[in-house]
Amino acid sequence: MAFPYMEAVVGFMILMYIFESYLDLRQHKALKLPTLPKSLEGVISQEKFEKSRAYSLDKSHFHFVHALVTIITDSTILYFKVLPWFWKKSGDFVTLAGLNAENEIFHTLGFLAGLMIWSQTTDLPFSLYSTFVIESRHGFNKQTPWLFFRDMIKGIFLSIIIGPPVVAAIIVIVQKGGPYLAIYLWAFMFGLSLVMLTIYPILIAPLFNKFTPLPDGPLREKIEKLASSLNFPLKKLFVVDGSTRSSHSNAYMYGFFKNKRIVLYDTLVQQCKNDEEIVAVIAHELGHWKLNHTVYTFIAMQILTLLQFGGYTLVRNSTDLFQSFGFDTQPVLIGLILFQHTVIPLQQLVSFGLNLVSRSFEFQADGFAKKLGYSSSLRAGLVKLQEENLSAMNTDPWYSAYHYSHPPLVERLAALDIPDKSEKSE
Repeated sequence: MAFPYMEAVVGFMILMYIFESYLDLRQHKALKLPTLPKSLEGVISQEKFEKSRAYSLDKSHFHFVHALVTIITDSTILYFKVLPWFWKKSGDFVTLAGLNAENEIFHTLGFLAGLMIWSQTTDLPFSLYSTFVIESRHGFNKQTPWLFFRDMIKGIFLSIIIGPPVVAAIIVIVQKGGPYLAIYLWAFMFGLSLVMLTIYPILIAPLFNKFTPLPDGPLREKIEKLASSLNFPLKKLFVVDGSTRSSHSNAYMYGFFKNKRIVLYDTLVQQCKNDEEIVAVIAHELGHWKLNHTVYTFIAMQILTLLQFGGYTLVRNSTDLFQSFGFDTQPVLIGLILFQHTVIPLQQLVSFGLNLVSRSFEFQADGFAKKLGYSSSLRAGLVKLQEENLSAMNTDPWYSAYHYSHPPLVERLAALDIPDKSEKSE
């Protein structure tokens, strides 16, 4: 008797929905608490707390609806075998377009085109509500409807340009990969990620945002001095116009080897009037680099990718797997999709493990900035970011442990307050 892959996958999806909904309810209860955590009293203003509480509850209500619609839709598609029906219909569409549906690349591209239309259509109401109702209600949204749809069209255009050659390459590799298929797939995806990391900041990101050099002045001098003291190969220092879309703030760095760049959101520069707070946030980010967190994360992701492709090669010719989901053929892309569904339990465990590691890295990067003498400035900067982004002040420990890749503010401030060994000895 063949293993009921489809029933097992749908059953686990529903179980995970129930479990995560329980965590969501715990978090919702925490968000409804009318008072700040004791450690944040006198640190966060009551006005900001009330605004944060209202914003977080609005997002929580929205998430409950979105998650329910998603699990119903996804379970229905799998259980009633909509995917194989859609695969056959996409073949008919390819034929009507005058192309050969027997060519798996053409057939797959037709299938993906249909999926893109479906996902854009079904996700649009939620995106519009999130952006123009929730984000606008709480003062974050700066987008006009024209800018929103222009970004969406640009994203679709990029998918049409980049997607077909990547999909075609994957299909050819799987068809001709032989016993070393997993290695070939990993090598291709590794090379693709390097290419995308190279061209994204140069060609793609400027399509959506304007990047301008940080003007000369005290802030630029302090950041460059910090980078130089750590031998960080800073080549360019940008400010991005994040305020054209949202008043949320952030900062990040990117680049290979000796060609590193730092990007500050203009909202961060506007909100943190004290340059030292911004420099402290940058010190935290440079801590990730100095402590090799980005290298460790990159290596871990490559190992996981290789393991995933290895698992895929073991089941890609499993007739039972395809038949369980309603397919009488074994297309490459469908095999990848079905494999991703069957390893959802492992993916959840891996995701939880990666979050634990990420939280540890965040504490270490905070500690790095503290050792550089930015403890008070980082503390002020973290509080400022928490206030201006209206991030949740009260968090449920189970929810945060499962979902958060960054520790809650309360935990980060507590860690910064712990004296170093050198301070204890004094």
